[in-house]
Amino acid sequence: MTKFLNVSNPNHFTFQYDSLELAILGGIRLEGLDRMRVTLKIQVKHLSLRHNLDLYNDNQVDKLIRKVAEKLEIGTSVTTKALAELTDALEQYRLEQIEALEEDSQEGITLTQGEEKKARLYLSSANLMQRTMEDIGAAGVIGEEINRLLMYIIFTSRKRENPLHIISLGSSGIGKTHLQEKVSALIPDEDKLEITALSGNAFYYFGRHELQNKLILIEDLDGAQDVLYPLREISSKKRISKTVVIKNTKGETRTITLKVEGPVCIAGCTTQESIYEDNANRSFLIYIDESEAQDEKIMDYQRKDSAGQINKKEQAEIIQQFQNMQRLLTPVSVRNPFASKLHLPKEVLKPRRTNAHYLAFIEAVTFYHQFQRDKKKDKQSGEEYIETTLEDIQEANKLLRGMLLRKSDELNGATRNYLEKLKDWLTKEDKSTFTNSEARQVLRVHPSNQKRYMVDLLGGQYIKRLNGNQATGYAYEVVSMEEYQKLQTDIDTVIDSVVSKLSKK
Repeated sequence: MTKFLNVSNPNHFTFQYDSLELAILGGIRLEGLDRMRVTLKIQVKHLSLRHNLDLYNDNQVDKLIRKVAEKLEIGTSVTTKALAELTDALEQYRLEQIEALEEDSQEGITLTQGEEKKARLYLSSANLMQRTMEDIGAAGVIGEEINRLLMYIIFTSRKRENPLHIISLGSSGIGKTHLQEKVSALIPDEDKLEITALSGNAFYYFGRHELQNKLILIEDLDGAQDVLYPLREISSKKRISKTVVIKNTKGETRTITLKVEGPVCIAGCTTQESIYEDNANRSFLIYIDESEAQDEKIMDYQRKDSAGQINKKEQAEIIQQFQNMQRLLTPVSVRNPFASKLHLPKEVLKPRRTNAHYLAFIEAVTFYHQFQRDKKKDKQSGEEYIETTLEDIQEANKLLRGMLLRKSDELNGATRNYLEKLKDWLTKEDKSTFTNSEARQVLRVHPSNQKRYMVDLLGGQYIKRLNGNQATGYAYEVVSMEEYQKLQTDIDTVIDSVVSKLSKK
């Protein structure tokens, strides 16, 4: 760093060059390495001027040099050299600050002996998955027992070489963002990045390792179209890069390559399942519980909260405990000795990617149990690793039954939910036929949504039209009331039989 640059006050840098005194008002921004916008105060004795410019913009710099020569009566060569030296010094300072921030982010928070002992004891406890699910509920997550534990394990996978990703789907206002916020609160702040608004280009200006093994939370995918491409790239390739053109103070053009390293774990929420198919193929999809029973659980919690019957201090302690546990987990290789014997039900529609997700999730469950597994060493490579147990596979199967069922279903989640609610209503009322108006009133479905569902159901031959006309309306009948239950039974039979055979061996 040039000895003339004084950065003791981060909002008021000073730089001395011969008779010129330069002050950088407000400091400089660390992001955006392709530009260097500053507000300068240039002073010679009792004369001074202020100017806002980008030091990488040759035209703006030339304009300032002429302005200084005119108003302060300083030769253009002196000002040119002063600005060139200032730019070099600021570049060096900015790079040092970025490197320091990256080092700080990697160091994390050190636990006290008591905190580490408590976290280690928890992670070593019997029935870890069941206890974790219950304590996530005690931390303030209402219902969603399967979804909340599934999401937590996926968030934990951010520390692995190949993290998993998750997208929450459901109607507007049903609680997608709430679930994501509550579960992500269990992850330390230094390990996550929450996005409400961010341009696609902004991703390329993070520090090279700033996002590495981070959890990236997107509140609303519908409002984050610009970031979907770089997110898709960094999740698949584990890095993104972009080459930009810049000009130095001499007007010379050069290119620099901005690189951001992964891997990252990505989570987002949306109401529009079909729009994000490319991202969805790389992610676990969970559907928010929209049942009346879940509504009642949430409203009961709201009433207790309003009455002051919720122990917020206890919730905060549980959240802190989970964060400490996450800090204690360390990267370790996982090997699944049973992997070659595991196979998916033939009903799964996209078996290749689903199989990869299935195996990776089992490894994530093993990773979470690392304090209950003996470390082994590969005799050839010397790599340390832990092994998956049958119990890990069973725990994974419990959580993934719904996901495998959805992956085997020709219908999207919203249409399937409508059809199953329709079946429940017909069974309850002992009806065999229905009209759109009847179903719409009972199930409280918006007409445009119902129209879309009916097109899919008729096209897939899940329902058939019986009689009627466009003026008076048509009557419809569900083709099979048991098809979804049969699909669930077939899937359960396959994954349970595999584990059963492995257990006998």
